[in-house]
Amino acid sequence: MTQMVGGDVLARMLAAEGVEVVFGIVDGTYMGFFGSFEKHGIRLISPRHETSAAHMAGAYARLTGKLGVCMASNGPGVANILPGVAVENGEGNRVLLITSSRRTPIAYPDRGGTYQYFDQAGVTRAMTKWSGAVPSFERLPELFRRAARISWRGRPGVVHLDVPETVMNGVFDADGIDLRPPQAYRRTEAIESSASQVARTAELLRNAERPHIHAGSGVLHAHASDALKDVAEAVGSPVTTSWAGRGALPDSHEQVLPIWGMEPINKARSEADVVLVLGSRLGETDWWGKPPYWGKPDEQKMIQVDIDEEILGLNKATELAVVGDAGVFLSALAGELRQSPLNEAHLQANRARTAGLAEGQAKVRAQLDAALQNTASPMHSSQVPAACQRFFGADTIYVFDGGNATVWASFFSEIKQPNTLLSTFKFGMLGAGVAQALAGQVAKPDAKVVCITGDGAMGFHIQELESAVRHELPVIYLVLCDKQWGMVKLTQSIGLGMLRPVIGTEQQGTINADFEEIAFDKVAEAMGCHGERVSDPAELEAALQRCVDSGKPSVVHVDVDPNMHLFAPGLQEFKAMHQEPGA
Repeated sequence: MTQMVGGDVLARMLAAEGVEVVFGIVDGTYMGFFGSFEKHGIRLISPRHETSAAHMAGAYARLTGKLGVCMASNGPGVANILPGVAVENGEGNRVLLITSSRRTPIAYPDRGGTYQYFDQAGVTRAMTKWSGAVPSFERLPELFRRAARISWRGRPGVVHLDVPETVMNGVFDADGIDLRPPQAYRRTEAIESSASQVARTAELLRNAERPHIHAGSGVLHAHASDALKDVAEAVGSPVTTSWAGRGALPDSHEQVLPIWGMEPINKARSEADVVLVLGSRLGETDWWGKPPYWGKPDEQKMIQVDIDEEILGLNKATELAVVGDAGVFLSALAGELRQSPLNEAHLQANRARTAGLAEGQAKVRAQLDAALQNTASPMHSSQVPAACQRFFGADTIYVFDGGNATVWASFFSEIKQPNTLLSTFKFGMLGAGVAQALAGQVAKPDAKVVCITGDGAMGFHIQELESAVRHELPVIYLVLCDKQWGMVKLTQSIGLGMLRPVIGTEQQGTINADFEEIAFDKVAEAMGCHGERVSDPAELEAALQRCVDSGKPSVVHVDVDPNMHLFAPGLQEFKAMHQEPGA
């Protein structure tokens, strides 16, 4: 008779899926699980808060293309991880959450008064792709296979497997247990589109007078940047990305209109007669694909390619709806365009139009860069990402976290390689970047990882600096300190003035929008990190060099001008995105 611990079976199935890292906090309810990691070649990275484990798993999945796995213990641990679950599912990162639950005789349903118990699968079901509870050891492999199958199906997101502590830590007769390799229970090859759809796409692009390509995060998930480049250059059209798709082509590519220049972007997308949309839902931050920011339905044909059929035609009508992996589709399309290219006159006309739009983008860039002439102390917020651009190499992984801090970083950074930018593009979740940066270093141990964040955002998960020290992850955090909820304070300054007469209050000023100072460099040093404090932009690069030389996780407390920090670029466009487009 062969005997196995339930948690060992679970770890064995993870290893078969190629999992090398799990993020989570240890607990007695699943000792049989994490106690089996070492023999299966799995590394356990433990943060100080379960929410961070979810963000770590999501960032790791985004950068590696592998399944990101996090774990949380029953009751409080699961309650703590819920914010991260909501965010990572919304961001579309492929994450498997494994939790322990109380023993089956007193759970599902609760007997009444059960300690550290709630309906964990039921609560997560509303915020995940799928959530299931394992009723017995015998069904553990079956339900794991279902979780993995759903995880790799359609748009990436979070799936949740809830396993009783008695299964996790129990010893069972395993002679008849059904363990299989992934190819025996799920699709392991990328979804191919039909040859006729590829040919039809090529035909539409060849005949278009004003073609346009829009890339979403699906291109990055598919690691399809090279194929996108081939197609874009074969067509000669302008290329835009969603916020989450940034880096699909380098910002510096002559056909790319980076996200910081909305006027040229809107012009390009609204004038196009054929648009190829790849791995993007065309959500709110893409103006729903609607006029006046995109073309009118009767004047603009859309080819939409996505692995999730539910997304096709969701927010904008399609001329051609294609279910398929963006990388496989683009490779086939590039081959089709090589065999039957655009005629030279047509290609040159497309390139000329793209060059004209790029001139408009260059004017926006010049206007933005005028801010860098401000070398006062405390520094202008634009100086921080600009200094990072000068100091760090093209393969640096950037993490943008916070409200206005993310905007400043986004508008003054150039993303030069795919999968070198992490943020929470859908949720705008404050503090997630602290953990994302740590996972970025785990995923890419030889890369420099730099997190630009705000003092509000850093306060959410500052405890993870100890995790960075413990796991020897030399991430560099630059904290833009204005001692206020910057984006909210600006909104209050405008909005409260209009609301007060209706509310009927004479109270002046903003409400709870200011902080006392936290000396983040000193906090970092107290946790074993390297700390720096800089106010003068001329001293910033030297401080970065000392961070690198220390070999430690580092925090640079950057004093920024609080008034200038409020007025981050693009806020008007950001506000407009949340209004329903007209026409």
